[in-house]
Amino acid sequence: MPALDYPHVQKAVGQPARLERLPRIRIAQIVADHLGYGWSAEEILRHYPHLFPAEVHAALAYYFDHREEIDGELSIELAELDRLAQQPSSALRLRLLALRRGDKGR
Repeated sequence: MPALDYPHVQKAVGQPARLERLPRIRIAQIVADHLGYGWSAEEILRHYPHLFPAEVHAALAYYFDHREEIDGELSIELAELDRLAQQPSSALRLRLLALRRGDKGR
C-alpha cells in the first residue's frame, strides 16, 4: 500500500503521529476526546479553540486509517495510568491535595 499523506499530521519513524503546526499535540490526544467523550470534530474545536478545523478533521481521518496504531498508543497510556493509580501517593502529592482541600497542613 502506498504511503498516505495527511495534511496537518506529521509522523516520524518510531514516534507518535502529531499535529504539524503544534507538535506537542499528539493525534491520540484528539482521538481520546473523540472516543472517550463522544465529541465530534466541532465539539473538540469548541473545547480547543487554538486548533484549526482542518487539523482536527485530519487527526480523525488519520485515526480511522491507522486505528490499530492509535488504539495501541491509548491502550499503553491507560495501562500506565492504571499502574500509577496502584502506587501509594508521594508526600508531595498528599500535601498538594491537602492544600487544594484547604487543610493547609493541619
